[in-house]
Amino acid sequence: MAVDHLLLDCDGVLQQVGGDGWRAEIQRRLGDHADAFVHAVDELEAPALCGEADFPAGLDAVLADFDVDLDAAELYAGLWESITVRPEAWDVAREAAGAGLGIHLATNQHPRRAALMRRTLGYEQIADGAFYSCELGVAKPEVAFFEVVLERLGAPRPESVAFVDDSRRNVEAAAGLGLRAVQWHLDEGGAQLRSRLREVGLPLAD
Repeated sequence: MAVDHLLLDCDGVLQQVGGDGWRAEIQRRLGDHADAFVHAVDELEAPALCGEADFPAGLDAVLADFDVDLDAAELYAGLWESITVRPEAWDVAREAAGAGLGIHLATNQHPRRAALMRRTLGYEQIADGAFYSCELGVAKPEVAFFEVVLERLGAPRPESVAFVDDSRRNVEAAAGLGLRAVQWHLDEGGAQLRSRLREVGLPLAD
């Protein structure tokens, strides 16, 4: 069966956060507190990714639990709003679009960041649509995320949709539903992505 649509994750696939990546920025700013901070942020962000909470507003409370001299607004700007669009996956997406595939974002984002991405990153120049978790009311790796996406795409079968994400859990969830799921991180380079997508049936040049 032909592939009709390509879904692309954003962070780690289409875009990089911070100068050296999100985790590197956290390590630089939080030092020994980095692991505990990541855990706390995951708990804080989970409901916001489904559109049920104000994530930026909760950062003050999270930082209060750590012995660090950081301003929540400055931290949010440096970690969540410092976004660089990278060319590796975007170049492949352009080729896939030229071959007739629909190109769509499929990303976990809370409302404020989704609005920023729409306003500033220019993805609408190629993407035919965007599926933000905060607007769907469910986040990856929940199977319901992919079920809603497939329904809105009007995809006759999951196998008609390819999906790229840097998270193993997200890829496994998509593959379990039948999507042609590929795990890839932008640091691996565009040649690796092109090769993996060809392996699952995308009409891309060598």
